[in-house]
Amino acid sequence: MLRLVLPKGSLERATLELFEAADLAVLRGSDVDYRATIDDPRIDDVLILRPQEIPRYVDEGLFDIGITGRDWIEETGSEVVSIGQLHYSKATARPIRMVIAVAGDSPVDEVGDLPAGARVSTEYPELTRRFLEKHGVQADVRLSYGATEAKIPDIADAVVEITETGRALKAAGLKVIDTILVSFTELIANRAAYDDPVKRHAMHQIHTLLQGSLEARGKVLVKLNVSEADLAKVIEILPAMKSPTVSKLFGEDGYAVETVVLKSEINTLIPALKDHGATDIIELPLAKIVH
Repeated sequence: MLRLVLPKGSLERATLELFEAADLAVLRGSDVDYRATIDDPRIDDVLILRPQEIPRYVDEGLFDIGITGRDWIEETGSEVVSIGQLHYSKATARPIRMVIAVAGDSPVDEVGDLPAGARVSTEYPELTRRFLEKHGVQADVRLSYGATEAKIPDIADAVVEITETGRALKAAGLKVIDTILVSFTELIANRAAYDDPVKRHAMHQIHTLLQGSLEARGKVLVKLNVSEADLAKVIEILPAMKSPTVSKLFGEDGYAVETVVLKSEINTLIPALKDHGATDIIELPLAKIVH
């Protein structure tokens, strides 16, 4: 039914891990194969290509759906449907920021300070030109094929680069003077394919599985028993997505309680629950949370 294109390169491993967690494992002969399969009746074909190309190919109808970053959608000017953001990137769940940076000792403190003809190196020339023109800066925008931050000061006066943490820019001795774009990974669709109600339904089902897997990351299910006398004390310290589920135990003067909590809090939560009278505490991993 659906032709799917996934990103190769920096997003590749994180994307394949997400699809596997969503029970949509991507199968291919080797790590360098561009063609793959997913054992799911909603997905007919899978290709793995550079994320820069994906928005245009989806726009042109070569694929029904794809995964890429908002940065490349804006750079290519592709007209696609965004089915939804997927909050993951190369190393974290944070978005990437597209920033403009100069040398740390540069007198330039904001974009408008850049002189006419300033050399700006970037992998995003179209977005960069639009941004600089909006700020009244006539610059010499040059396409970079990588190692962009290393080009200051000899090759460029400023760079436009993406960053998750800012560490690489800081290590290169650069200072950020503005943020051009905040970009999440997105599941996108071809407009004509999205207009087909059967395909649209399948696309949203796939998004539900992917989003459910992301929502479950870093969370666990906690189940416990507690007496009626201690119930209020346990509930008071128990975090919950909405409110804990509480059920009366059959034939006993007590309750079963369960809720979803952050994995990062579990090391202090379980001893505290025990101190407040909880017994039979169980911690269970979660695969998906679908709201």
